Amino acid sequence: MLTLLPAATSAQPAEPPPSAPPTEPPSSAEPPPSAPRAGSGTDSPKRPLPDYDGRGPPETTAGDVALWIPRVLFFPLYVVSEHLVRRPLGWLIATAERNQWPSQIRDFFLFGPEKKAGVVPTAFLDFGLRASVGVYAFWDDLLAPGHHLRLHASTLGVDWLQGAIAAKLPLGDGATVDLRLEGAHRPDNVFHGLGPRSLQGRRARYGVDRIRARPVFEMAWWKSSRVTTEAGFNDVAFRDDACCDDPSLVTAIREGWQTAPPAFETGYTSVYQRGELTIDTRDPRPSSQSGLRLDVEVEHGSDVRRSSSNWIRYGGTAGGVVDVKNNRTVSLAVTTLFVDPLSRGAEIPFTEQVVLGGSGPMRGYLYGRLVDRSAAVATLKYKWPIWVFLDGSIQLATGNVFGPQLSDFHARLLRLSGAIGVESVGSPDHTFELLAGFGTETFERGAQVNSVRLLFGTNRGF
Repeated sequence: MLTLLPAATSAQPAEPPPSAPPTEPPSSAEPPPSAPRAGSGTDSPKRPLPDYDGRGPPETTAGDVALWIPRVLFFPLYVVSEHLVRRPLGWLIATAERNQWPSQIRDFFLFGPEKKAGVVPTAFLDFGLRASVGVYAFWDDLLAPGHHLRLHASTLGVDWLQGAIAAKLPLGDGATVDLRLEGAHRPDNVFHGLGPRSLQGRRARYGVDRIRARPVFEMAWWKSSRVTTEAGFNDVAFRDDACCDDPSLVTAIREGWQTAPPAFETGYTSVYQRGELTIDTRDPRPSSQSGLRLDVEVEHGSDVRRSSSNWIRYGGTAGGVVDVKNNRTVSLAVTTLFVDPLSRGAEIPFTEQVVLGGSGPMRGYLYGRLVDRSAAVATLKYKWPIWVFLDGSIQLATGNVFGPQLSDFHARLLRLSGAIGVESVGSPDHTFELLAGFGTETFERGAQVNSVRLLFGTNRGF
């Protein structure tokens, strides 16, 4: 509130009482002669930033210095992230918050007083594969607390259909069981050949029809550690399909520049059991993310069409993470994966062997680019928070697939894969991702970049 004071008059003011100290005019009544007056045309020097709390300027920490290491290593990718990703995304986020878009979108697509159900449109574009549009639906606490239902369906015409449904049931003490059913009918899968020396120029396409049913048990335990087990049924049939100006794999086999991979001509029907163990010493964010992580997996599969076709997949990832500052992390991880037959001469379907690319190691490649019986990959990654709902990441990996038990491993057969992206933070059931990546030829062929990946859209995580 502003208070108006009466204007001063020419009358002599009354004498103050003897006990009162003599009053002095405020020091700001007249500026010193040397100070410029308002409107004089002379710019005043900037006032120094006040030190309100008396603690002085913040000290430079070891984390501040260490941040320069990933900045220097990833400078070219950082420039792309800063000027092509972060700033446009920052403008979009600020505009969305200013105009309250999140609340409007939430109110439009989510239902009920507590917004526990909703239907959300989806779109996914991964250059090199067919794009798709679809719908994601969910209903939390359906019929009982903790019982969640998820549905995802996508398409791009009658030759591209994919869907999944999952019901999650709580078991108590951080344990849940998911009942999942998935199906796919698509023509755009890629195949370049088996082994570390497969060539980008020999890309062929094939179609697949897949039905998969499985219950998944998951239990969280110490810190961010968890254990997951599942058993399932998987029926796969391969088709003579082509897309995206590439020849079909059947045509490539007929012309002699590709060899039919295991089980391609017959398909397979498998039953399997799988277990995953994650040991993670870190607490969930926003706690410091420095720590160690170990992921171990093992899976046994059998083709019920062939009594002698049994295999075992196993391997894992070990890595360390340093939280440089405020959940800005630098991590280094090493992954090794293997698939071996359990009987001499047993055939392992090529889609059940080790596959790099996609959402797994070597993200600069499309899923299916690298296939063989084993793999070794080292990944250096820098990750930082962009917004409360988004993280940015830059990663550089070197590795490749190899024959049985890394039998033909050699440094000259390694490849490079790089990627920079933005992904949503929160529930893995339905995530958003923007990614740009690249892959190279092997070092013995010069490590030239010959694969570029651009991805934009929503991913299904259940």
